[in-house]
Amino acid sequence: MNAENSAPAAPVNYDLCLAWNWPYDRDFVNLLAAAARRRNLSLLEATPEKVEGIERALREGRIFIRVLLDRAAESDPRYLFLDDWARDHARYRINPFEKAARSWDKATMHLALIGAGIQTPHTIILPSWEEEPALEPPDLSPLRGKFTIKPAHGSGGVGVILEASSWEAALAARRSNPGDRYLLQAHVEPVTLLGRPAWFRVIFCSGAVYPSWWDTRTHVYIPVSAEEEAALGLSPLKTIPPVLARLSGLDSFSTEIALTSRGLFTAVDYINDQIDLRLQSKTPDGVPDAIVADVAERLAGLAAEKCAEAPLFPGVNA
Repeated sequence: MNAENSAPAAPVNYDLCLAWNWPYDRDFVNLLAAAARRRNLSLLEATPEKVEGIERALREGRIFIRVLLDRAAESDPRYLFLDDWARDHARYRINPFEKAARSWDKATMHLALIGAGIQTPHTIILPSWEEEPALEPPDLSPLRGKFTIKPAHGSGGVGVILEASSWEAALAARRSNPGDRYLLQAHVEPVTLLGRPAWFRVIFCSGAVYPSWWDTRTHVYIPVSAEEEAALGLSPLKTIPPVLARLSGLDSFSTEIALTSRGLFTAVDYINDQIDLRLQSKTPDGVPDAIVADVAERLAGLAAEKCAEAPLFPGVNA
């Protein structure tokens, strides 16, 4: 047969593409790869060394991706192409970039949570310095003396000022980051239960909820047992995250919830879509291994479910 008459090779199909660039994700990646194999899913790892080659292969139609899980675009703009491509071609995106980006805006999410009836700390939202440099000081008395200053965007505590007490501190923060809005958030004091502060970090993944006691100083997780949940009335730790999932449109994230002396379960750190999934067996402030393993299983199961719903792309290898 003439080469010019031969049909082009069909693209190679990958059921799941995982975009990742943080070296400490390796253990989670291994767990996800094993979960994918158990479901006969083909997995493509888009690592920093491979991302540009994967982009070329997608542009040239040599490969096709059915489900995308992106853990890299927030920190490396080279990965944005993957999400753009998947939005137009893939069957499903786990935590789509535009929905994740909306969840990063604490001011937007604060208003969404209030609208949904979720308890939050009393918060004053300030416009950015660029929007309103000559801002009149608001009434700070509802913050009860000491408060936290948070930029609307940012993660890992960057730019957060704890134990602030003056309008001047808020003004200085606004000047230091003039393009972002700021939140002045009342300090939340949790009650003590079983000798521990009732502060919890809760992971949500594809319908499953994993609540843990969480020490705000050491960041050590201790899973909440079923007995503790029942005896201490902690069921809201299971009912609040699905509401956050509906508001954000995300499949997987973590949140922080504190129980106050008034008996109010209060969402403190609203939605973190890039969960730190280091194993607790490897680092003290990692996530308990069983939770990470189950998250990997749930994500692989979600990918398998979406692949089963989708017909193969025309001409794609099964």
